[in-house]
Parts: sequence; structure tokens; C-alpha cells
Amino acid sequence: MATRFDPFTALSRMDRDFDELVRRTWTGPQQVRSGFVPPVEMIVEGDDVVLRLELPGIDPFNDVEIEVQSRKLTIRGERRAPEQRDGVLVRELRYGAFQREFALPEGISDEAVEATYDQGMLTVQVKGVVRRPPEPKKIAIRGGKKTHEEITQ
Repeated sequence: MATRFDPFTALSRMDRDFDELVRRTWTGPQQVRSGFVPPVEMIVEGDDVVLRLELPGIDPFNDVEIEVQSRKLTIRGERRAPEQRDGVLVRELRYGAFQREFALPEGISDEAVEATYDQGMLTVQVKGVVRRPPEPKKIAIRGGKKTHEEITQ
């Protein structure tokens, strides 16, 4: 029985497999000490990987710490709850300490990491992470006394 090759199914499977590989490579165990977990967006920009975390209502200079150690990027901090007020009917905002960890490839040091904060968004750029495979190089075939290049000329 002949099976039809569907390139779209193969591409879809390859896309899912790649996403899973990136997810396993970059995300480590999530350690959460409270109900607050800032959402993260991770994108590739050239040879860099950029992480963006939503951190509204946080003082990034006093309440956020970014650390690189043992091939691991750790972002931890705390969203402090405001003083308790009388008359609060609903409280859906989450407060407390958080910690997100991301695995780094071999050879990435703290010097490759930069962070900025603007309008509630923490952006962490890890430089030089994406390693592209080298371009294919043609190898001359030698045979007898002449090379392939000499024969084709």
C-alpha cells in the first residue's frame, strides 16, 4: 500500500518538534513562591534571544534581581501589596514574590545579558545565543592525477 507524502503535515510536525526543543532548552523548572507569575515572551532577534516580562506595578530598581550562574538566567522579584484598605470588595490582582529561571547554552556569561525596563515591561536581551550552522562548503574530488576542477575546465 502506497502512502502519500504530505509536506504540510511534515512541516507542521517539524514546527511542533522545534517549539518543544526550544521550550525544553530555554525554560527550566518554574519556582513560584506565591500566586504571582509574570507572563513572559521569548523571541529571537538575529543572534540574540530577547525575553520580555510583564511587571506592572513593580519598582524594577528595588524589587527585581537578574542573575546569571551555572548556565542559568534567574529573574526574581516581588510585587508588593498596597496597604490594606477598608472597603475592598474584590481583589483579583496578585501580589508576592516570583522567580523565573531559563537555561542558558554553554559559554554564555553575565556580560552577554542586558536588561531594560519601560512602562511595566522588563526586557532582558541575551546576546550571541543563536548559533547558526556554517554554510556548506564544496570539497574538490581528486581522482588519479587530476582534480575534479581540472577535468571540468
